[in-house]
Amino acid sequence: MFKILVVDDDREINRTVCTFLNDNGYEATGCLSADEAYDAMYENVFDLIVSDIMMPDIDGFEFAKEVRSINTEIPILFITARDDFASKQRGYRVGIDDYMVKPIDLDELFLRIGALLRRAKIASSRKLEIGKFVMDADEHTTYLDGEEISLTMREFSILYKLLSYPKKTFTRTQLMDEFWDADTETAPRAVDVYMTKLRSKLSECNDFEIVTVHGLGYKAVIK
Repeated sequence: MFKILVVDDDREINRTVCTFLNDNGYEATGCLSADEAYDAMYENVFDLIVSDIMMPDIDGFEFAKEVRSINTEIPILFITARDDFASKQRGYRVGIDDYMVKPIDLDELFLRIGALLRRAKIASSRKLEIGKFVMDADEHTTYLDGEEISLTMREFSILYKLLSYPKKTFTRTQLMDEFWDADTETAPRAVDVYMTKLRSKLSECNDFEIVTVHGLGYKAVIK
């Protein structure tokens, strides 16, 4: 099931869009601000973003620009009351993929989302392909040059997270919060153990590396 992030400070529109998408085969998460959306993106891997433009503090333009700086692939669709050419031009320049003017037709939104997912080659399979390295999120399989690499579910999830946001640093605490049970007594240094295991299993991969950001955590850097 594809995950969609809906960002709109209008509670009624947010609820309506999320309910519609959830009723039509998607898993939608609603956020009322860009800051809420950033937090959600730290905790989940989304397949597409639907965002308003006019929001408090951080508007849709700045939000889309920031998202594009860490993820060049995820489709972004603006839904907004702004129908002027300048707004559309600015949106496309910061990296959005589509633009709808409110009031939106939900059936049309559904069609546009499907088209964006197909265009992004996500609809057939959720895969990360970096050189000869391939991760399939639906099958939970990992291959390097056609040879399967055996990863545990937690190892797979951590690595998929890092590679989904290359150059983005994730702290040990963030990784612990997402991939370990809330009631666990495991120390954050357990993350280091997993990174050591991943580096060992990926020792023959030259397409990317897991980099330690001293005092903070880890990030994936594509070579």
